[in-house]
Amino acid sequence: MALHSTLQEGSPPSRSQAPEGAGGLARTTIVGSALTASALALGALLWPAPASAHHLMGLFQLSQGPLAGFLSGLGHPLLGPDHLLFLLSVGLVALSRPWGWVLALLAAGLGGNALGLGLPQFPGVELLVGLSLVATGLVVARKLPAPVLIPLYAFHGAALSSSVIGWETTPIACYLVGLLVSQSLLLLLALTVVRRWRSLASDQALTLVAGLLIGLGLAFSWTTLVP
Repeated sequence: MALHSTLQEGSPPSRSQAPEGAGGLARTTIVGSALTASALALGALLWPAPASAHHLMGLFQLSQGPLAGFLSGLGHPLLGPDHLLFLLSVGLVALSRPWGWVLALLAAGLGGNALGLGLPQFPGVELLVGLSLVATGLVVARKLPAPVLIPLYAFHGAALSSSVIGWETTPIACYLVGLLVSQSLLLLLALTVVRRWRSLASDQALTLVAGLLIGLGLAFSWTTLVP
C-alpha cells in the first residue's frame, strides 16, 4: 500500500489530471473556437462554387474510363474538405493500436462505399458526414470514446461513392481503388505527422483544435440543410 502511494505521488501529472478551474477554460475555448470556425466555414461554403468541385472527372472534364476513374478516386478525399479533415484528425486521437485503426477505418469506408452504391438515395448522408466532424472534435476533447469514429467513417464511404452512380463497372472499380490508395496515404500522414504534432501540443492547443473541428462540422452540416 505504501509503495503504491509513493508511485502515485511521484508519477508526473497526466493530461487528464487538469487543475481545478481548467475545465471551465477548456469549455470556453471549445465554444469560442467552434463559433469562429462555424462563421468562417459558412462564409466559404455558401460562396458559389461548381458542383463538380469535389470530383476530378467533373472538375477537369475527363471522359469516363479506367484512368479517369482512378484519378477521380485518388483526388476526391483531397478535394472534399470534410473527408480530408476527418482522416487527418484521426492523428489527434489517442490510439493504443493506431495501425489497427487504419484497417478498421478503411474497412468501414469500403462498407460505406457498398452501402452508397446499393442505396444511392441514402437519406441524410452528407449531414451525417458533417456531424462526424463534430463527433471527432468531441473525441479529441475526450467527451466521446474513440471507437465511435469507425462506424461514422462508413457515412464518408457512402457519400464518396454517390458521385459514381451510373458509371460503368470498370471505372467504378478503378475509382474505388484510387479512393483506397488516397485514404491510406492520408491516414499514414495522420498517424505520422499529425500524431507527432499531437504528442508535442499543449492541452490548450488540442482543446482549440477540438473546438475548430466541432465548428467546421456544424458548418458543413448546416449547409446540407440549407437549399
